[in-house]
Amino acid sequence: MKLMWQYTMRHKKLLLLNFLCVFGFIVIELGLPTLLGRMIDSGLETGNMENVKKIGWYMVIITVIGITLHIMLSYVGAKLNNRIIVDLRDDMFENIQQFSHGEYEQIGVSSLITRVTNDAYQVMLFLGQVLRTGFMTPMMFIASITIVIKRSPLLARYVFLALPFLTIGIIIIAKYSKPLSERQQTELDNINGIMRENLSGLRVIRAFVNEKFEEKRFDQVNAAFTDTSTKLFKLVAAAQPAFFFLFNLVMVLIIWMGAKYIDMGQLEVGNLIATIEYVFHALFSFMLFTVIFMMYPRAAVSANRIQEVLELSSTITDKPDGVKETRTNGVVSFNQVTFAYPGTVESPVIRDVSFEVNPGETIAFIGSTGSGKSTLIQLIPRFYDVTKGSIQIDGVDVRDYNLHALRQKIGYIPQKAILFEGSIRDNLLMGKPDATEEDLDYALEIAQATEFVASKPKGLEEHLSEGGSNFSGGQKQRLAIARAIIRRPAIYIFDDSFSALDYQTDAKLREQLKKETKQSTVMIVAQRISSIMDADKIVVLNEGEVVGLGTHQELLDHCDIYRDIAFSQLSKEELAHE
Repeated sequence: MKLMWQYTMRHKKLLLLNFLCVFGFIVIELGLPTLLGRMIDSGLETGNMENVKKIGWYMVIITVIGITLHIMLSYVGAKLNNRIIVDLRDDMFENIQQFSHGEYEQIGVSSLITRVTNDAYQVMLFLGQVLRTGFMTPMMFIASITIVIKRSPLLARYVFLALPFLTIGIIIIAKYSKPLSERQQTELDNINGIMRENLSGLRVIRAFVNEKFEEKRFDQVNAAFTDTSTKLFKLVAAAQPAFFFLFNLVMVLIIWMGAKYIDMGQLEVGNLIATIEYVFHALFSFMLFTVIFMMYPRAAVSANRIQEVLELSSTITDKPDGVKETRTNGVVSFNQVTFAYPGTVESPVIRDVSFEVNPGETIAFIGSTGSGKSTLIQLIPRFYDVTKGSIQIDGVDVRDYNLHALRQKIGYIPQKAILFEGSIRDNLLMGKPDATEEDLDYALEIAQATEFVASKPKGLEEHLSEGGSNFSGGQKQRLAIARAIIRRPAIYIFDDSFSALDYQTDAKLREQLKKETKQSTVMIVAQRISSIMDADKIVVLNEGEVVGLGTHQELLDHCDIYRDIAFSQLSKEELAHE
């Protein structure tokens, strides 16, 4: 509730207007029964039709005002609710943008999506109910009960007899609905996780004719979600008729006893009619308040999950006053770097790695699968922070840089070419938003993408589907490379970024790239020795440790692991040529 209140207080003017509409509506609603009772007692009972007409016109005017206030209340409540949820989602998204890879793994991507969408929606439903009736019902209940006690103390006791039963019902619902709500949201995370995994791996599932297995897997989590939801809905569904039964029972008792009091001359007809209206407002308000209590546990679960996202701080902390400029541009030094993933400090994946590379040089990393190549280069732009040692760029520890300035120095091309829905132009401009047409054409030419982009009907305006799924793997890689080239960074990081290219395209691209990166530092993760033989330095990794560092020929002469890789990939003629 604290989270929701914090966000509500950001819009104090709308909240005040909402409160005024509620207050005015209550005055109108409670004024009508009073006028009705007066009309009966001082008009109809006495035959004074002039008085009936006069009070009738008052009631019409008040009714019009009440309808206007109710419309205003609905409008203001909806506007305030929408603004709160917009702020909530914006803040979540902004904080998620700051997360390191560790935070994403801690919560899970599917769960983050659920929290931004479904959890925010649950909070929106609850706040909508609170803003419409949450302020109104307690005030209406207190005012109605006060008037009933004042006007008809004999009948008021029947209302108080019902309150303990209503209160017990609310407590029981709150007790059982909270754990069910927690389980329901967790199971919704599981559904989203399987859906996301299934859709992204659809081709693999079809290739292995695994549809039935996936259907069964989804059916299991869906059935669990359905079972929990059914229990929760049954609990809520059983509460409403029970409350209505009690509500009607009280009304019958009041009418019955009120008729007796009229017969005994202790109560006037108009007073009874007004009292029935007041009791109706009191009990109906209490019942509406129970609806809020029934909604609260689920909203509280969602709010807690949202709070967790908002309060989770990234382990990669930025320094707004950090270093932004350096004298040199592109010198990278690893000084006894050790890295372990969060929670696995005793099992580091990178151990005591040291090397240095200067502008104009190319350094390559090779090793068996799982040797830590990709992890090593992800430490440079601070996707993770080192556990021990330090990484310096231009003599400054990467942790002392302003994060934006650090990443501006780097052109990163990941293993999997990530493109975003939009045009080719939109994706390229991510590298440099103010790039000119000449910049775009130049980057595409170096990346060997000019020909295939020109062959598209709309050229640079050609639309990419989500993830670039309507382009081939090689095309996506070339566009990702062009996106990095366009920003002319001091450091290029290619994380196995040429794997989808044929040898001819690969050779042409590297030839053009070599001219472009003469003044830059180039770091390449590769699986193929043929693509890194000309590197100035080659780092051989094995289980996170450097087991070889040198040129291609030096490693052939002195590094057994490198020699084994070379023998498995290169022909005798190529080795002999070397």
